[in-house]
Amino acid sequence: MIERPKAEYRSGIGTDIHRIVEGRKLMLGGVYVPFPAGLAGHSDGDVALHAVIDALLGASGMGDIGTHFPDTEAEWKDVDSKELVFIVKEKLEENWEVVNVDLIIQTEEPKLEPVKGQIKRCIAGLLGIDFTAVNVKAKTSEGLGSVGAGEAMSATAIALLRMKKKRSL
Repeated sequence: MIERPKAEYRSGIGTDIHRIVEGRKLMLGGVYVPFPAGLAGHSDGDVALHAVIDALLGASGMGDIGTHFPDTEAEWKDVDSKELVFIVKEKLEENWEVVNVDLIIQTEEPKLEPVKGQIKRCIAGLLGIDFTAVNVKAKTSEGLGSVGAGEAMSATAIALLRMKKKRSL
């Protein structure tokens, strides 16, 4: 007989990258960041929330952001990524609860130290978890690649989920 653990945990990793373009506002982690350019994308281009969404979907075994919100569907054109987080959270809630999220945003500019707390609060609020269960880090690429050249921003997230109820074998 297989002994099941008292709680089942799963982790997932998400990543996203978007080009920096003129004429769009910069949204990161659901927060408007004052900057002269924003991120290209079918939705609002929020690489931070897109990475978090992919991490949550990966941990739950529910695919990826492109499967749920394809860029070929007009419904998702210019959508606020916070709405996408709500949709994913609703899909998770029957079986899973979010334990924590760790997020890295890679950009040369703007410097994110002044908004990291706001991003952390926004993500925690969207997911209905404690502020201390979200971590946000900002990194540069030391001048390397498209991020280092200031042409793009990227984000990577990991999420840990705990199963709400024991599954039967």
